[in-house]
Amino acid sequence: MNKKKLIYLGLIAITLIATYSFYSSTNDENTSLTSKVTKGSFLDEVVISGEAQSTSLKKLKGPSNTNRFGIYRFKIQDLVPEGTIVKKGDYVGRIDASELNGKILDAQLNLDKAQSKYTQQELDTTLTLKQERNGIKDLQFKIEEDKLELERSKYEPPATIRSLEINIEKTERNLKEKKADYSIKKRQADAKMVEVGTEVAKIKKQIADLMDLQKEFTVFSDDNGMVTYIKEWNGAKRKVGADIGYWDPAIASLPDLSKMESKTYSNEVDVRKLKKDLKVKVGFDAFPDIEIDGTVTEVANVGEKKQGSDIKLFQVLIKLNETNDNIRPGMTTSNRILTYQEDDVLMMPLEAVFSKDSISYAYVKSGLSIEKQQVELGLSNNEVVIIKKGLKENDVVYLNKPDGLDDKNIKPLQ
Repeated sequence: MNKKKLIYLGLIAITLIATYSFYSSTNDENTSLTSKVTKGSFLDEVVISGEAQSTSLKKLKGPSNTNRFGIYRFKIQDLVPEGTIVKKGDYVGRIDASELNGKILDAQLNLDKAQSKYTQQELDTTLTLKQERNGIKDLQFKIEEDKLELERSKYEPPATIRSLEINIEKTERNLKEKKADYSIKKRQADAKMVEVGTEVAKIKKQIADLMDLQKEFTVFSDDNGMVTYIKEWNGAKRKVGADIGYWDPAIASLPDLSKMESKTYSNEVDVRKLKKDLKVKVGFDAFPDIEIDGTVTEVANVGEKKQGSDIKLFQVLIKLNETNDNIRPGMTTSNRILTYQEDDVLMMPLEAVFSKDSISYAYVKSGLSIEKQQVELGLSNNEVVIIKKGLKENDVVYLNKPDGLDDKNIKPLQ
């Protein structure tokens, strides 16, 4: 009987110990976060946001060569909304042509004056030459009359006949001079007519050029595509009311959506990891389901300060290796740049790494107990670290420090 009691008591004791251990273990797991050591590919990535843009675009330009007419700056009067899909020949925008219209009006007034002057010169020339021709005819008639008179006076005294002959010679000489004067005056009149006629033609040409230039103040698309606004040096976009000059009269651009890139900026720490030809995964805030492969094409050697900040940033350009009809210039991009990859390595979360006196260790679950195991670490990223020695795959490690193990010795590397 005593033997049976001892057996019963033993069973009860074992049950109590097991129950205590179970609840103690359960309670410990409930208060401590754990993770497993995994084997796989370690990826070190630089994640930065950017902006989608086209690597090839056409500028939709307003009037050119306006400086010929003394017009150096003008304002955008109207512009279609950014993102508008246009076809070749569609309306895009209009430039304020008030200054040009004033010059056209002035030119037309000058043309009226020039034409009036031309008409007046034409009338003066006609009248002057008519008078000269009449004078020549009068002299010719007088010579004929004198010759008739000379014939009738053949029986007159020699003195009378000589007097008539002298008159005829004198009139012929006057006629010759009159004809010479007429030739000179005609050439003078022709030259004046050419002068005033040239002025009229010049003003007409000027008006024709101004009218042709006026057409350029209305801008149409020269290809199919999507309208995007042009950015100034300070990042501001050219919109309605913006000033532009004859040296850069573009009011908008037409990007080639088949040639896209992501433009982003890296800080001084991450830029050391970046170089040309690195692989990138490009995501888009507007379309979370879209991810496109990309390649780093350019990393700036010189940093630049962004407006309102003293931090230097380095421009990074990433070419998109694929196209997608949903992607538009100006969309915010998320760029995961792969800077290093190592396959078939052991990894654990960074939170599982602890250190003491330059020794790295981890809290490792070992049966019903917890060990402090020294570990040799490799490279790390923002989430995990490579384990070179000290742990094996599927080991359970603690992400926070378990209670009551401060004085426990760290188990060295084997």
